Amino acid sequence: MKAETCTIVQFRTVIRDPETFLTEVRDIATRHRVHIILFNASNMAGMAHVRSALEHAFRAFSSGSTISNSVEMEAFLYASGSRQCQIGIRFGVHAGMNNTYLCICPASSEALEELLDLGELCGDDWEGVTPDKMERLQELFGITDEELAVVGPSRITELVLERVALLEVYR
Repeated sequence: MKAETCTIVQFRTVIRDPETFLTEVRDIATRHRVHIILFNASNMAGMAHVRSALEHAFRAFSSGSTISNSVEMEAFLYASGSRQCQIGIRFGVHAGMNNTYLCICPASSEALEELLDLGELCGDDWEGVTPDKMERLQELFGITDEELAVVGPSRITELVLERVALLEVYR
C-alpha cells in the first residue's frame, strides 16, 4: 500500500474517553477493511510529514522490517522518529479537543462517512509553522537552535522529515 492510496483529511473531534473512541474507530476500520490513523496535528510538520510517516510504515510492513505489530503504531513511530511506542503514541489522539490528520488507507468514502459521526472536517491552514509549533517540533525531534540557525527556520519541515527517515537507518 502507498500513501497515495489513502484519504487524508483534516479532522476535528472532541474525545471524552480515548479508549471508547479508539474502539469505535477500530470497529469502523474492521467493517470497511481499512487502516485508520489519526495523527495529532499539533505534533506534525504538515501533510508532507503525514505522507512520509505513512510511506515508511507501509514500506516497513511490506519488507517485514517493522518494530510494532500494526500499521497504525508503525506510522506513529515513524511520525515521531522514535523506536519507542510510548513516544509514538504522543502522535495519536488524546482526551479533549483533537485537531488531527485523519488517514483512511486504502481510501473509503463509506468509512469517512461513518467517521464524520465522531467529528468534523476542518479547513484550517495547518501547513504553517507558528512560533509555538516551531518550539514544539524542535523539542519533539531534538532540533537545536544552532541547527535551525544553519538551515533557516523555513526548513523545519525538512529537518523533521530527515528525523523520520533516519528511523529506518537506526533499526
